[in-house]
Amino acid sequence: MKKFLYKNTPIYYSDTGSGNAIVLLHGFLENSKMWNFYIPDFSIKNRIIAIDLLGHGQSECLGYIHSMENQAEMVFALLDYLKIEKAVFVGHSMGGYVALAFAEMYPVNIGSLVLLNSTSFEDNHERKINRNRAIKAVKLNYVNFVRMSISNLFSEENREILEDEIESVKLEALKTTLQGIVAAQEGMKIRKDRTRFLQSALFPILLVLGKKDPVLNYQENKKLIENTAIQLVAFPDGHMSHIENKEDLKLILLDFFKQ
Repeated sequence: MKKFLYKNTPIYYSDTGSGNAIVLLHGFLENSKMWNFYIPDFSIKNRIIAIDLLGHGQSECLGYIHSMENQAEMVFALLDYLKIEKAVFVGHSMGGYVALAFAEMYPVNIGSLVLLNSTSFEDNHERKINRNRAIKAVKLNYVNFVRMSISNLFSEENREILEDEIESVKLEALKTTLQGIVAAQEGMKIRKDRTRFLQSALFPILLVLGKKDPVLNYQENKKLIENTAIQLVAFPDGHMSHIENKEDLKLILLDFFKQ
């Protein structure tokens, strides 16, 4: 991992391969290691930048709230430091929120976008209440909150089938600091709705959804891209397509990158 200082805050990232730049952004309670399975194949013909977002992985926190715009500004600063003018973005869950914020803030710097188990919708009232509850819960019992949160991202069938993989994800998630968890929850809670921006975007977009996603409503998110040029890939499983459907997802993403 390499280190970049952003506003005196250490940000960690990997930089692998050469060619067209592809930026990989992980989700909540994840870090750049979630892409380890994919980077060897992705980097054969591309330059892959995998980033630990603020408060996740080895990257430190920048404040009590990490808004999606805060994260996007950090990503922009890193790409400017690396002299990357345009990139393909792949964002999983919260990483998708960050990628969308980046695309709206820096439209000339984005070539195409993959929203992986992510959405352009803002949190509804119920979801905001649940985030407040989550913040209280993680402060009361950090380990229990993290372990339960990860389990709940997978389809019910896969919780037993992928038991070993899920345990590995939990161990990585437990490396996220309490402050990082709270700052991310606060940031996701206040994120803006970017549905109109997504639907009117002129760059290529791929939306990857799980039909049994416990976090995102499949039908609602499928409906939001009707009558648009956005491509849709639907898997039969949960919120963690990069684990639940990793071989198929790898081929789909490699094909999208060629476009």
